[in-house]
Amino acid sequence: MIPAKLKKGDEVRVIAPSRSMVILGEDCKKIATERLEALGLKVTFGKYVMEADSDYLCTSVEHRVEDLNEAFKDKNVKAILTVIGGFNSNQMLDYIDYEAIKENPKIFCGFSDITALSNSIYAKTGLVTYSGPHYSSFGMLKGFEYTLEYFKKMFFEDKEIEIKSSKEWSDDAWFIDQENREFIKNDGMFVINEGEAEGEIVGGNLCTLNLLQGTEYMPNIENKILFLEDDDMAGKIYLMEFDRNLQSLIHMPEFKTVKALVLGRSQKATDMTKEKWIKLIKNKPELANIPVIAGVDFGHSTPIITFPIGGNARLKAKDNNIELYIKG
Repeated sequence: MIPAKLKKGDEVRVIAPSRSMVILGEDCKKIATERLEALGLKVTFGKYVMEADSDYLCTSVEHRVEDLNEAFKDKNVKAILTVIGGFNSNQMLDYIDYEAIKENPKIFCGFSDITALSNSIYAKTGLVTYSGPHYSSFGMLKGFEYTLEYFKKMFFEDKEIEIKSSKEWSDDAWFIDQENREFIKNDGMFVINEGEAEGEIVGGNLCTLNLLQGTEYMPNIENKILFLEDDDMAGKIYLMEFDRNLQSLIHMPEFKTVKALVLGRSQKATDMTKEKWIKLIKNKPELANIPVIAGVDFGHSTPIITFPIGGNARLKAKDNNIELYIKG
């Protein structure tokens, strides 16, 4: 199921299935709401978005599930945006009303910890979901243009989208200081293994996706193109952490049919280089016969594309030239 595209006047519901909106500054919320309203959208909020305990900075499982289920059931709501990521949205999976989602398909968008929800909803209902900006992302004052461009292409247009690399990227704490930003020249996507592929997309944040392995919520990766990224929590051991998490996916029986890997940009604290990415992939014989590209604009730095989980991708990687298209 592909949800309907957005149009002016549509209502977008903001919910907090991971961390609460209480962590956002007033300027961030103001900019985010105004930017969404400038698209012609009506912004509403879940009942419990401002609730948070002191440990997880989120509200109870019961209240998070209630806001999610209510957003899907509300006929006026055309899209659901998550506030921000976190650590424990997978607590909700047993309590989501998947039948209600099947009966009320609509856009569901977020990234990072939201990977657990996006892939679970796709696995349980067949609804195409989206890895893309949070509500909080819209509160970025500078350097948001590329992210907004691909958000609009995905949700306001109904055609195949060509992915081109951003001109620059950033990994600074923009939410602390909106004015003094550091932008880095983007060297763009690069080819690790040449080849061509077309298929459905599964993926998002790798360590979060792997939380679903062995459960009914893990999407089938057979014949899929995997879009994968991870954050910088592992710091200097990012290479080893990404390696073993990727290996865990490779050990799944269905992986032998995976058509391609598309890897998102890593953050500065990971110390990852083009050479390290190439070494990681080339050391895995299971990947030798599929195209692999890296440095794509998604992950925990900015800006990011919006891509459809359950949607379609096609790519061609040859002589360090990359053609990448998505639709969903």
